[in-house]
Amino acid sequence: MNRHARHHNAGKGTGEASQTALIIAAHGRHYVVELGDGSRLHAFPRGKKSDCAVGDHVAVDMAAADQCVITAVSPRKNLLHRSDQFKSKLLAANIDQVVIVLATEPSFSEDLLGRALVSAEALEIRPLVILNKTDLTARLDDARRRLKLYQDLGYDTLELSVHGRPEEALAALQPRTAGVSSILIGQSGMGKSSLLNLLIPGVEAQTREISAKLDSGKHTTTFTRLYHLPADWGTVEGRPGYLIDSPGFQEFGLHHLSEGMLERAFREFRPKLTECRFYNCHHINEPGCGVLSAIDGGEISERRHQLYTQLLHESRQQKPW
Repeated sequence: MNRHARHHNAGKGTGEASQTALIIAAHGRHYVVELGDGSRLHAFPRGKKSDCAVGDHVAVDMAAADQCVITAVSPRKNLLHRSDQFKSKLLAANIDQVVIVLATEPSFSEDLLGRALVSAEALEIRPLVILNKTDLTARLDDARRRLKLYQDLGYDTLELSVHGRPEEALAALQPRTAGVSSILIGQSGMGKSSLLNLLIPGVEAQTREISAKLDSGKHTTTFTRLYHLPADWGTVEGRPGYLIDSPGFQEFGLHHLSEGMLERAFREFRPKLTECRFYNCHHINEPGCGVLSAIDGGEISERRHQLYTQLLHESRQQKPW
C-alpha cells in the first residue's frame, strides 16, 4: 500500500464516539466533511500531515459544535494525484471516472490530455474525453483532427456545446455520470464551470457554503470539492453519483509513476511488450524492441512515444518527498 493510502493513527477523542464521514472539500490542511445525516463540518487532520483527499471516507471525532478531527482514513479503491520533482498534490480518492474537459477554443493542451489518460490508465480508472464549445466552429476541424489519435486508441470521446445546446449536452452526460464518482479535469477556459452549472442544481450556492466553511470565502476558486448528482438520475449498486471539481491547472506531473507502471499505462504498448528481445527493455533505443518496431510500422504514434520518453525521464529524477 502506498504512503497515501495508509491509515492515520486514531488519537484520543473528545468523549464522543467516532463518526464516519465523507470528505467533500479540501484546501491545504482544511477540509469539509459530510456526516451520514447530511450535516457538514469543518475538519482538520490530527498531527502535522494532511494526506487526505476529497472522496475519502474517514473517521472523525467532534472537536467543537461545528468542527471535527479526522482520526482515520478508510482503505481506498484508488488515489488520483499529480506530482513534480518536489511535491505531490492529491486530487481525489475512490474515483470511477476521469472526465477530461477540452474545448475547441482556446486550443487545448495535448500534453495535459495525454498525461491525464496515462494517470487514469495507471489506476485502471475509466476516462471520458469531452470536447466542449463545438458551436465555435473555426477550430472544430483542427480539434477533431487532434483527437482522432485518441479515438482510434478506443478512448470514449463526447462532443458537446454546453452553452449553445445545453439540453443535448445534459442528455449526453447524464447516462455517463449517473451512479458513478467522476472527477473533472481540465485547463482553465475549457468550460468546466459551465458544465458544472449544467449538471449540479444550485452549484453556486453550494460553493459559497463550502467556501465559507473552509475559510470565509477566500478560497472560492482554488479548492477541490465534491457535489452530489441529482438523486433522480439513478444509482449504481445503490450508490448515487457525485462529481468532483478540481481547480484548473496547466501541468500534470506524473513523477510518482514507475517505469513499469508507465509502459503499461500506454494501452497501445501492452501487446508489444512481450515482443521485446530483452526483458528489461526501456523502449527507447534498444535493439529488438517490440514498441519501437510498432512505431516503425505505423502501429504506434510517434507523438505518444515522445510523451512516454518524457514521462520516463521525469520518473527517473530524484524524489525528495
